[in-house]
Amino acid sequence: MSNVKICGLSREEDITAVNHALPDYIGFVFAAASRRQVTPDQAYKLRTGGYGNPPLHPNIKTVGVFVNEKVEVIIDLYKNGVIDMVQLHGDEDAGYIARLREQSGGKTPPLQIIKAVGVGDKMPSLQSIGEPDYILFDTLSEQRGGTGTSFDWNVLKKYKGLPYFLAGGLTFANAAEAITLLSPFCVDVSGGVETDGVKDAKKIYEFVDLVKRITVSKRHGFS
Repeated sequence: MSNVKICGLSREEDITAVNHALPDYIGFVFAAASRRQVTPDQAYKLRTGGYGNPPLHPNIKTVGVFVNEKVEVIIDLYKNGVIDMVQLHGDEDAGYIARLREQSGGKTPPLQIIKAVGVGDKMPSLQSIGEPDYILFDTLSEQRGGTGTSFDWNVLKKYKGLPYFLAGGLTFANAAEAITLLSPFCVDVSGGVETDGVKDAKKIYEFVDLVKRITVSKRHGFS
């Protein structure tokens, strides 16, 4: 049954919207190449209500999105309560993930790691990614995600490995198809809940509500 992640939050209004919709995860993008980038200070204020907005609902986990960031920077954000999980979109390998785990030790709950993998027309190799907790399958691109385009989901139909987040071009119009076909651990949406480049509260609520309804239906055997 699928969870929901709303990625790329950057405004107080975005926090208000997700507090109403209650997805399972939200994402703060720290990667410099993204138009959705936030600074550590912005992310902290958004999460805690430092701008005068309500703080992020405690049931929503915060994921920090990075590309080839220094391990020390990520650990600082984690230990200071800015993020709960980390999502890696760069060339991070098994050694990098091992260092993240070692340096994050001693905090409860432990740091959970998502490794993003680009998918083209065939199943990508996963030999060098180490031991993350989750994989995020996204459309293969030079910009390492955020393209707003989907890949052929049939590529993943026989995948039996780690639980995974499904990203890439998801919208209200195609989320049901993706969940029915693959039953991913989590569906991850960003541009699909935006209007004119900013998060749209109505679209966020509709997307989260759709996934929750599908999950309830599948749990009770109605699909």
